Amino acid sequence: MSAGTRGFPLQEYRTRVARAQTAMAAAGLDALLLTSEPDVRYFSGFLTRFWESPTRPWFLVVPASGDPVAVIPSIGASLMAQTWIQDIRSWRSPDLEDDGVSLLADTLREVAGERARIGLPMGAETSLRMPLADFKRLEAALSPVALVGDAGILRALRIVKSPAEIAKIETACRIADRAFARVGEIAGAGARLDEVARRFQMLCLEEGADWVPYLACPCGPDGYFDVISPADGHVFAPGDVLMLDTGLVHDGYFCDFDRNFSISAPSRDVRAAHRRLLEAVDAAMEIARPGVSAADLFHAMDAIVTGGQGGSDTGRLGHGLGTQLTEWPSLIPQDRTRIEAGMVLTLEPGIEVSPGRILVHEENIVIEADGARFLSTRADPEILCLERSA
Repeated sequence: MSAGTRGFPLQEYRTRVARAQTAMAAAGLDALLLTSEPDVRYFSGFLTRFWESPTRPWFLVVPASGDPVAVIPSIGASLMAQTWIQDIRSWRSPDLEDDGVSLLADTLREVAGERARIGLPMGAETSLRMPLADFKRLEAALSPVALVGDAGILRALRIVKSPAEIAKIETACRIADRAFARVGEIAGAGARLDEVARRFQMLCLEEGADWVPYLACPCGPDGYFDVISPADGHVFAPGDVLMLDTGLVHDGYFCDFDRNFSISAPSRDVRAAHRRLLEAVDAAMEIARPGVSAADLFHAMDAIVTGGQGGSDTGRLGHGLGTQLTEWPSLIPQDRTRIEAGMVLTLEPGIEVSPGRILVHEENIVIEADGARFLSTRADPEILCLERSA
């Protein structure tokens, strides 16, 4: 199966910048300063796993008019030059005395002015990917320029995906679908959980994933204790339930969904709980359309899995999805974010099978003008059974 075209056409990035600049004008901002990987990539297309190293800071400046300016370590200048960004200013990093602060300050004054208001993402789910001491130095160097919040501009832009972004997420989902369909090749009674986890990641790569940054794989008899466990040396026995929750990446975009597997025949309680989870997903899908809220989706699922008691210790029943494994919004009772066409969400209800034992199920969906559509292939209500010995 073809992985599709990599990256985006130039117009995709120009549209993003134009929308940001319109919002900046309304908010009275003279520039945006971006420091995190997904925000820098959103406007530039700069895709590298080198962000795994925390040593060097990276900056992208989006001015009130004109194209973005990259202020980055020289080690990344060649790769940035392969994107559409033409104004690339670099320094040798790491520099223990001045790791880009002076160069960034000069750039911001040049493109925004001496009394500018420069916005940075500061709300929930944001982070400042530079040393706080250097940020303080930047503030002092820029005074009287004001570094302020971005008025929610980045969140509003990134929460609604373009058709090209949705296509990449859907491709990631198809890759995971194919890997999940092959779990019977690697798992069964007698197999070790840690070996299955390694081999499942190999299946994801074989089916077309660029990499697999996230995999949770809890397992236990008639359910599991949590949903974030790494693999250990547990040996599968009849009656165990295995959950594989993968966040694999295709061209910079995640999928994030899971599948549950019973080792040999499942108990009656496990079968019933799994069916209930799929009922909860279907209940959310019935109302998932523009105009409802994130809280509405929560309540539709919670009514099925807890009888409307308000959820569980997992905290939410789904979230946004895109260039990050989890994005805004959160499907919780307090989140009144209005659902819009173009949003990509996970639906992730959980249910208690018995005290201390749970099952969680997750699907990925996209909101369209008249409803919602599955991006992951909806699971069968009957839990998948791994009968053979591995």
